[in-house]
Amino acid sequence: MAINCTILASSYYRTTRTIGAPIREVKPALVACSASRQRLNVSQCLNSAFNPLIYHEDLVNDELYVRRTQKMMDVRHMLKTGGEDRLKDLRLVDAIQRLGIDHHCQEEIEALIWRQHVSAKCCFDQSEGLHEVSLCFRLLRQEGYYVPPDVFNNFKDEKGKFMASSGKVNVRALMELYEAAQLSIEGEDILDDAAEFSSQLLNALLKYLDEDNAALVKNTLKHPYRKSMYKFKANNFMGSEVEGINGWENCLLELSNADFYMAQGIHRQELLQITKWWKDLGLARELKQARDQPLKWYTWPMAMLNDLRLSDERVELTKSISFIYIIDDIFDLYGKPEELTLFAEAVNRWDLAAVDQLPDYMKKCFRALYDTTNEAGIKIHKKHGFNPTKFLRKTWASLCNAFLVESRWFRSGSRDQPMADEYLKNGKVSSGVHVVLEHVFFLLGFGATNEGPIDLSDASAIISSVAAMLRLWDDLGSAKDEDQNGHDGSYIDYYMKEHQGVTLDIAREHVFKQISEEWKRLNKECLRLNRFSSSFQRASLNLARMVPLMYSYDDNQRLLDLDEFVKSRLYD
Repeated sequence: MAINCTILASSYYRTTRTIGAPIREVKPALVACSASRQRLNVSQCLNSAFNPLIYHEDLVNDELYVRRTQKMMDVRHMLKTGGEDRLKDLRLVDAIQRLGIDHHCQEEIEALIWRQHVSAKCCFDQSEGLHEVSLCFRLLRQEGYYVPPDVFNNFKDEKGKFMASSGKVNVRALMELYEAAQLSIEGEDILDDAAEFSSQLLNALLKYLDEDNAALVKNTLKHPYRKSMYKFKANNFMGSEVEGINGWENCLLELSNADFYMAQGIHRQELLQITKWWKDLGLARELKQARDQPLKWYTWPMAMLNDLRLSDERVELTKSISFIYIIDDIFDLYGKPEELTLFAEAVNRWDLAAVDQLPDYMKKCFRALYDTTNEAGIKIHKKHGFNPTKFLRKTWASLCNAFLVESRWFRSGSRDQPMADEYLKNGKVSSGVHVVLEHVFFLLGFGATNEGPIDLSDASAIISSVAAMLRLWDDLGSAKDEDQNGHDGSYIDYYMKEHQGVTLDIAREHVFKQISEEWKRLNKECLRLNRFSSSFQRASLNLARMVPLMYSYDDNQRLLDLDEFVKSRLYD
């Protein structure tokens, strides 16, 4: 299918040693593709091999580049010259972050948030309103500063309950309180109360709001900033939150639009690289029943690593993700028990000779995994001075071992079935999240020296929480992935067997509560880790945010939110 589009591809300076260093821009090139007017079916692309587009270089768009650079400087100037109006400064930072243009001015944002941290007592004294306190609380915690939840005590009555204003209800303040409550950690009952209070009152107010404000409230309740792909919702935010406020909207919108078109061109070119690599690899020809979805696999890194400079990292990460899916299908659909045991042993030994007695498709898969992983290690060594191949080998071995455990459970029928917690412990590994985030860890340059800001063990709790979220979402039972008919298991099934008399609705409610608890643990870890590891934290958070998009099937087995996300990032 030919697709009607005009895109912007860019070449740009990419840092090689320092994560978060300022971007040095070069001029983007305008690229166009020939067109038909047929409508793109994204669901079809996600669930089948993507047919890459053909691009042709065109002229350099000097005007766009100059305008983008000027707007970037204007935004930095606004952040540097703030300070007279605290709420205005906070809302400016919030707008920049929600629009996904904060990478242009991270140093200025960090400096402004640090000033807010230093003057936190002023932010949270009794004279400040709920809106300002909630916004300041959220922004400080997002940047890694711990703020105690008792700053909200001023808004509770003598019985310890949050108070509804006796005057005009401030909908914006309630929305911001709800947003702040998403940053809670374990044991913070006051933030749980804040979330319940604000959500109930906002839902009750919906019938009194005009159409635009009602839509904004619904979007906030369904997609709170902390737990959602904010770039996915940027258009809603710009239209409803920033327009007409302090004269920001034109500057922020122009910079956001320029970034969008630049990112769109870069992502399309990366997708071309991925589809060519996948086609040349030839595994799709060997494994007819296995998933053949390079677009869907690429969607994970596209969301996780949204710094435009990380193009090579997105491509390498997509390669690794493709093997998670393919090896999963080998264990689920293809391999005989004895073959799967030998395959897992070969990966553990990292020995090409160990697969000599296995079917050709297993040999080719292991050879491709072996070569791709070793090549990734060499590339990381060239860029960061550290070869992590021995660590990457171990993570692939642990994944295959977890797949092997599951295959034995599922093939044993009613015999030798795990308890729900045992299944979840193994399922966190078989989710593949540790493979993804350990690759991200090394691709971003961590572990290069003993003086690095964090080491891999520091990230283990983050990895565990994100993995639990993915496994639990996957096991909610809303779909059979891509209509495959292999062996499978479900945390809900094991939980209901373990707790006789529990209904499906109660079991699902239990799962959603567990996901909420994992978010609290993830929030805690993001506060604990050294703030210099913010790039890894952002990738981990974005992975967690993508999970609902990847696993929220409708009644017709479609991923409508994922479709919309892909359209918004690649084709709109």
